[in-house]
Amino acid sequence: MVADVALYTVVHQPRRLKLPAQPIPRGASFEDIARCLFDEALNERYFRQVAQNCYYPATRVFLDLVRHGLRLSIGFSLSFLQQAQTWEPSLLDLFRELVAEERVELLGVEPYHSLLFLFDLPAFEASMRKMAEGLHTIFGKRPRIVDSTELAMSAPLYNALDAAGFQGALMDGQAHILGWRDCTYLYRYGDEGAYARPIAARRLRAREERSSHAPLLFARHRQLSDDIGVRFSDICWSDFPLYATTYASWLAQTPGEQLVLGWDFETFGERHSRGSGIFDFLRALPGELEHVGIQTRTLSELGERHLVGAHYLPLPVTPALQGGSLDPEGGSEYVATSAQRRLLLLMSAVHNMARLTEQPALVDIAHWLSQVDHLRYADVSAQIAPFLPREWRHLEVPELIYEQQQVYLNTLHAMEPYLPARAARRVKPRARPLKRQHAPVDADVLQEEASFATPKPRSRRRQRELAAPTPTPKS
Repeated sequence: MVADVALYTVVHQPRRLKLPAQPIPRGASFEDIARCLFDEALNERYFRQVAQNCYYPATRVFLDLVRHGLRLSIGFSLSFLQQAQTWEPSLLDLFRELVAEERVELLGVEPYHSLLFLFDLPAFEASMRKMAEGLHTIFGKRPRIVDSTELAMSAPLYNALDAAGFQGALMDGQAHILGWRDCTYLYRYGDEGAYARPIAARRLRAREERSSHAPLLFARHRQLSDDIGVRFSDICWSDFPLYATTYASWLAQTPGEQLVLGWDFETFGERHSRGSGIFDFLRALPGELEHVGIQTRTLSELGERHLVGAHYLPLPVTPALQGGSLDPEGGSEYVATSAQRRLLLLMSAVHNMARLTEQPALVDIAHWLSQVDHLRYADVSAQIAPFLPREWRHLEVPELIYEQQQVYLNTLHAMEPYLPARAARRVKPRARPLKRQHAPVDADVLQEEASFATPKPRSRRRQRELAAPTPTPKS
């Protein structure tokens, strides 16, 4: 039975769009384009609301639990960190205090919580390297394990994370990626065996670390995670209300070597309010786990303990996300409707257009527009309806979908003037000075002009008059 449990959580806030879509003047500056696309007033209001309901109280609870022995892994998106720095700097200081604890491991998170890995894998790798440097600057710790967007995983994605220097990655522990295997074991994909012909390895850069093993794969136990993340406050659930004693017994009875349980940070206080008892449950859980003989570990500690027994896992080429595979028949909740599939194509078009402009500011805007949250909002089913901003709820479903797509179409048109070829044609070439042209002149005319210009010789009489002395006037 399971004896080791790793608890992890991810803190993220999306950058919501301004709906209805705003027209973008042709030739607008980068700042004006962003101002037309994103509703910062809406984002600030939601951020401050979640901060009071969730971020502040939950962080204080985790900080107290960690100081009493709990081990925790936590990750932050760049989207959240930028909003916290702008609107709640004291909250960022509180998270720094939590991450500074010895028993807390810092996870890497896709900076924008985006789908960049679908459009541009080399850019994704570079972005993940930059993310690791940024987190090290903010928190003083460098992430070794990464949580890609919505637990996405595939063979190309795994190789990109390996190239970026990470030692492990999280994935969804579901059948669409594990097949017949159980999520309570450690896996890997890298193949360091012998090849038919030796392959020359490139030299690593000076600051690049060489890992002694292929990145490990940690499979999140979805059912046990969702018992807290989704069903905890559902009064129609057969196991409602859930107590820490019951939950700990479920974990202890789970077969396997390890358990990975993960939640969005907003689970604690926002999705499940304080009145649901979620904070009391959280405070009681470590003691109940210890009572049934389960130890909490960070993900890195879990990897070190079970590294030798890591099993090989073949990975699909098409990414598998938390909601299912992105294959046409994969049933993913992110491409379940034609509106979502069209929005995904528009995301790719905006990213490629931004790359063509060679303008870093426009590439950054494209990354914000590729956040997976926009795809989630395009699913207007009853499941997502409660999470739609109330400022959008006056829009009917067809109108909401139309306005979302129009945001991306407006962005494409706004980027076109920055294409280098178009910009070059708008620059008027400098007029070169014309050489002075002289009309042809007849030779007889030139000879006549020369005769007038040549002084005539003086007569002898005139020469004597000029040579004679000038008479002196009498006084």
